[in-house]
Amino acid sequence: MHGDNKDLPLVALVGRPNVGKSTLFNRLVGKRLALVHNQPGVTRDRKEAVADFIGLSFRVIDTPGLMDPSAKELTKELSEGMRQQTLSAIKAAKVVLFVIDGIEGCTPYDLELSRFLRQQNKPIIVLVNKSEGKHSIQGISDAASLGLGEPIAISAEHGLGMSDLELALRPFVDTPEIAEEFDEEDETTREKRPLNLAIMGRPNVGKSTLVNTLLGEKRQLTADMPGVTRDAIALPWEFEGRSIQLVDTAGIRRQSRVQEPVERLAVMDAQRTLRFADVVVLVIDGSLPMRELIEKQDLALAAEVIEEGRALILAINKWDMVQKKEQLLKHLREQLDVHFAQARGIACVPISALKEQNIEPLMKAVFKVEKAWNRRLPTAELNRWLQFKIDNHPAPIVAGKRIRPKYITQIKSRPPTFMVFTTKAGDMPDSYKRYLINGLRDDFDMPGIPIRVNFKSSKNPYAD
Repeated sequence: MHGDNKDLPLVALVGRPNVGKSTLFNRLVGKRLALVHNQPGVTRDRKEAVADFIGLSFRVIDTPGLMDPSAKELTKELSEGMRQQTLSAIKAAKVVLFVIDGIEGCTPYDLELSRFLRQQNKPIIVLVNKSEGKHSIQGISDAASLGLGEPIAISAEHGLGMSDLELALRPFVDTPEIAEEFDEEDETTREKRPLNLAIMGRPNVGKSTLVNTLLGEKRQLTADMPGVTRDAIALPWEFEGRSIQLVDTAGIRRQSRVQEPVERLAVMDAQRTLRFADVVVLVIDGSLPMRELIEKQDLALAAEVIEEGRALILAINKWDMVQKKEQLLKHLREQLDVHFAQARGIACVPISALKEQNIEPLMKAVFKVEKAWNRRLPTAELNRWLQFKIDNHPAPIVAGKRIRPKYITQIKSRPPTFMVFTTKAGDMPDSYKRYLINGLRDDFDMPGIPIRVNFKSSKNPYAD
């Protein structure tokens, strides 16, 4: 820590009102210093504090939201005063964090702000806040088109994306000596954060037994009847030196069978857990007859996990009771590949939770899929890959003109999300989209996780 806080580099938070700047300020500082409310204009003065953020020390300024001049919430004088406060903060800052609402996406005024910020000749890091769910993809896509560099998807409220933000901030706010030391540990940075591992499945498939086996103690009640677990319970655990938040959830039955209010709440709690999980282990009962092995409810659960963008593993429990093992695995693989082409290669791990069999292979599969889910690919490598794929299989001709993918960049990890800038993006056939998605999965070794690719008709924003 520096002796004089004034010597610390300054980071300015800039953006429209109500995009989450004050929540991010509180997250960086580690204290609830800024008021947070969903009414625009709550922050009207610059608020400054010292951040000690994942080993980085800097001053951070929470600026008033740069109010859209057409907005009617504030008087003209107050709005202009807030603007001057923000301008002053930008001039003093070493780097600007430009915060965008991931759910709303970029408004016309965000585009105006991006042009204004570019004129200030300051380093800018674009943050797409509120990116914890599947509804943020439009905001991330919009942000990638601003031409201010690759955006970082975060959730200030839930603390997601903070390690990515730390990596982006480090060159501007850290000393060279510390930066060098960090470079050596770069590969293990992800592993310092607890892995959120959710155990899900139908009632009575052995989820709580699996949790007890993983923990090595009887923490969860188990019984040979459905509905014993009702709350989604987070349990801290460590496996081979890795810190893990293990979450046992209520068994989820088909909606038509969910009658009791308490069970409905338990199911909602399990589904909410999904949004904050990194990896989901979906447990099925391997002892059931083949036709009942994977029911519509299991497929619906798996689809929900993939739709939410989480990494998925199938654990086939009670493996010691399975007679035709190879036939069962083949049946499952066919079912998964038919229903989940968008996450082809989901790992199927046979286990016996009660007899503590195959727990290590299950956890190895968890770590492998989490690593792929977190993966970030260099832009130069991606564009060499894209050119190779186009050379081998050119995009089709539409209305007498060939569609030409020009540039690809990764705009988000967790799950890996890419933007392809191309001519005639709206005419890109689904078959060619699948060709590129499957190529990314196979060529970069990312089986079993949802990969998202967005296509945009635009000039290359990074060519300038």
